[in-house]
Amino acid sequence: MRPVPVRLRDWHEAYPPFGSDDAAVDEVITQASRCMDCGIPFCNNGCPLGNLIPDWNDLVYRDDWRQAIEALHATNNFPEFTGRLCPAPCESACVAGYHDIGEAVTIKNIELTIIERAWKEGWVEPIIASKKTGKSVAIVGSGPAGLAAAQQLTRAGHDVTVYERADRIGGLLRYGIPEFKMEKRYLDRRLAQMEAEGTCFVTNAYVGGPANHPDRVSAADLADDHDAVVLAGGATKWRDMSPAPFPGRELDGIHQAMEYLPPANKVQLGDLDAPPISAEGKAVIIIGGGDTGADCLGTANRQGARSIHQFEIMERPPDTRPERNPWPTWPMMFRTASAHEEGVERVYSVSTTEFVGENGTITHLKGHEVVFDPSQQPPFVKVEGSEFTMEADLVLLAMGFTGPETESAVGELGIDVDDRGLVDRDPQWRSSQDNVFVCGDMGRGQSLIVWAIAEGRSCAAAVDAALMGSSLLPAPVKPTDRPLT
Repeated sequence: MRPVPVRLRDWHEAYPPFGSDDAAVDEVITQASRCMDCGIPFCNNGCPLGNLIPDWNDLVYRDDWRQAIEALHATNNFPEFTGRLCPAPCESACVAGYHDIGEAVTIKNIELTIIERAWKEGWVEPIIASKKTGKSVAIVGSGPAGLAAAQQLTRAGHDVTVYERADRIGGLLRYGIPEFKMEKRYLDRRLAQMEAEGTCFVTNAYVGGPANHPDRVSAADLADDHDAVVLAGGATKWRDMSPAPFPGRELDGIHQAMEYLPPANKVQLGDLDAPPISAEGKAVIIIGGGDTGADCLGTANRQGARSIHQFEIMERPPDTRPERNPWPTWPMMFRTASAHEEGVERVYSVSTTEFVGENGTITHLKGHEVVFDPSQQPPFVKVEGSEFTMEADLVLLAMGFTGPETESAVGELGIDVDDRGLVDRDPQWRSSQDNVFVCGDMGRGQSLIVWAIAEGRSCAAAVDAALMGSSLLPAPVKPTDRPLT
C-alpha cells in the first residue's frame, strides 16, 4: 500500500498497480502455491460466484496466466471490480486461515493480478455472439448486477439495452465508489468491451421517475417494447435519522453520503470544477461505521478536513473471530480499511440525539453512550451520565440503504414488494409482472458486489430460459440464497 502522506496528496488508488514488479509477482505466486496445502477447499462456498479459486491459483503457481484468466472469467464477469472492492468472504472461508493454522491465502490479490496481467497482455477481448436470437431485453440500472446480466444476455445473442438515470454508466461503481478505491478507467475499460460485444447503453434515462422529470422513461413502455425487462436499480433509498422529525435535521451542513460522494467523483472525472459539499477545514462527523462511511472518510481527508470522527452505534467488534461466527462463515470482527489509516477517531457505542446550529447551520452534535441489550426494545440502552456535545461543521449520514426507491419502475408498474420494501421474486427471478425480472439489491437488499454479480448472472440465465425455452448460461445462486453469516 502506498504511504499515507503520499496517497493523501492525490486521488489515485491506495494500492500500487498490481503485478507491477517482479517481486510483487513472485509474492503472488508464493501465495498461490499455499492454496495447494488445502485438502478440501471451502473458499468456493464462501464466494457466491462459485469462483474456481484453487484452479486458478494452481495455474498461477504453474505460471500459466492465460489459462488462469479463462478460469477466473468462467465465473466472474468483472474480476477487476471484485478484486478491488469485495471484502473477500472467500478468504474468511480459506482452510489455510482456519483457526491457528495460519493466515488465509491472499485470494483477492491473486485475482486482481491475474486480470490486470490479462488486460496488459491483450487477452481480454470482446466475445461476440455467434448467432442473434431476435429477442430484445431492457435492463434498468448499470451497477454490477445490471452490467453482469447485460453482458451474459448479450453474449447469448439477445439485443440488450441498459438504461441508466445518471449521466454516465456504472451506477454506484461510478459515483458511489471513490477514485482511491477504484479508478474509473478500469470501469471504462470494461464498458468499452461490452459495447464492442453489442450491448447498448442509454444514459439520462430515469425509468419510472416522477412524471415531470425531463429524463423520465416510461417503465410500462419498456415492458411493452421489449421481450423482457430486468430491474437492477439497486437499493438506493437511504436510511435517515430517526425518529422523524429528528431535532435539528433541517440544518445546513447535514448530508446523506450519496449527496456527498457523487459530486466528489465528478470532480475527479472533470465534470465539476469543485464539489458543492466540501470537508475542507471542517470538523466532520460521519454517522455510520460501514464501507460507505469509510468512503466518506477517505474523501473528507483528501479534501482537507480539520478533524474527523466516525460514529457507530454498535460496540467495537472483537479483534479475533468470535465464537458466534465459526469458520467458514463471515466473521464479525474489527477491521481497518485503508481510509481508517489516514486519520480518524472511531467512536463506538454512541447514539446521536440532536443537531444544534446557529443561523440555520449546524455547529454541534449531541449524543450519549449506549449498551446493546437485545432483551430491550429498542435494544440500545442509554448509559446514564454519558451525554456529550461535539463540534460539527459537516455531518455525513452513512447508515445504509433500506430498499428500492418508490419513484421507480417498481412503483410505476405496481410490482409486488415484501414487508421490507424489496421486490418479491419467484424462483425464476420473475417479479409479479410476467416479463419483468429483478436482480441485485432491489430484490435482496443492500449487499456485496459479488452477490450483485452472482445475481445478475443467475437472472440472465432465467431470462434466457424464458425467452428461448432453455439456457446454457450459468446460474450460481437462487433468489432466496443468503450469505453464510
